[in-house]
Order: sequence, then C-alpha cells, then structure tokens
Amino acid sequence: MKNLLTFLFGLLFVFSAIADDGAPSRISIFSTSTDWQAVTGLTLNEYNGKFISDKKLVGRGLVLYYLDGFPCYGLGFGVRVWVGPDGRADNDLAIACVAAPTTISFAYRNATRDADQATTTGILTCPVSARGRDLTIDLSDCTVGPDWDKYK
Repeated sequence: MKNLLTFLFGLLFVFSAIADDGAPSRISIFSTSTDWQAVTGLTLNEYNGKFISDKKLVGRGLVLYYLDGFPCYGLGFGVRVWVGPDGRADNDLAIACVAAPTTISFAYRNATRDADQATTTGILTCPVSARGRDLTIDLSDCTVGPDWDKYK
C-alpha cells in the first residue's frame, strides 16, 4: 500500500511538472450564484444607468464593461454597453446595489459597434448621479486610468 501511494504521488508530481511550462496560468472568473442579500443581510435593488456621451472620449465608439465592486454587482444582461459617436448606447447599465453608487468603474476600449471583441485598454472611473433607481453617467466627467500594462 505504501509503495502504491508513493507511486501515485510520484505520478502527480510528474504530471504537474509537465503541465507547468513556465507560462502564467489563465484564471477564469465568472459570477457566483451567492445570494448576497442572505449573506450580508442587506437589501439589494436594481439600478439602471444611462450615459451622457463625450465626443472626445467616445471617438468612433466606446465599449464599457462594468467592474463589480461592493456594494454593487453587475447583472449579466447589462454589464456591457457600447456608446456610439452620436451619444446613443446599445444597452443600459444594469446593476444591483445596496445603495445608489456615487462612482463606478469600467474596463473600456474604443471600437466601432460591430468590431470584434478585443482586449480592453484600462479603467475608466466615473461619478454617478442618481434619481431614485435611475443612474446617469456623464462620460465627460470620467477619469481615465492607466493602461493595463501599468498595473503591476
């Protein structure tokens, strides 16, 4: 039995060494199914956000991906929004929050509406004004953070 266990641990070591080719592993992040209201005891409400465009920032188009952060979590159907040069968006932001946020962050990239999905550029942090459960994000008030390669 001892020899069998030694053999199995040896195989495990060999396979892990083979699998580790020196390249960084890719971690997959996906939403949990945690009932945050039950976990925190706090009530979550749905908020919907609309955007006021900024021609300088938007350019030919701006793709925004909402970055989750307590006390808000993105709702799957409303975490990606494309804002066009005419100021119209293809979607509303949809998030669930304990209270209306005062700022929110997005991963962003400039792209036309039908452009292939590509890597985002960096973080865009925006102040939010709220009227009830309706949020307004004025893109001209957002702060552009450093590009991703600056985050080390």
